[in-house]
Amino acid sequence: MGTAESGDIERRCSQAMDLKNQGRYDEAVAEFQQVLECKPDYARAHLGLGLVYCFMGQFDESLEELKRAAECAPDWVDGHLNLAKTYAMLGMYDEARVEFNRVLELHPGHPEAQKQLDYFQDLT
Repeated sequence: MGTAESGDIERRCSQAMDLKNQGRYDEAVAEFQQVLECKPDYARAHLGLGLVYCFMGQFDESLEELKRAAECAPDWVDGHLNLAKTYAMLGMYDEARVEFNRVLELHPGHPEAQKQLDYFQDLT
């Protein structure tokens, strides 16, 4: 992929993130999907799409996209962190623990991941 094409993908993904942040979820989904048609393994687009689906209450789709983001960029802290937080929100605590621990492997001492794991420890 050339630099110009790569820049266009980044711009379109940023535009989709802006749409998500404005609550324009259907438009954001369409834009993220178009980005993924051009670059199917683009972790940032999978993450954004997963977050939009979560906001829309489409949790199965959300988890699928967030998992894909983490798979596409296995060393990307944000991918694992958002997947972990979504698992926790859905009450899937074992899965959340795995992902929060992965965040700590990638970023030792990550404050949010550590706080969440401490909270889970207090539950047991």
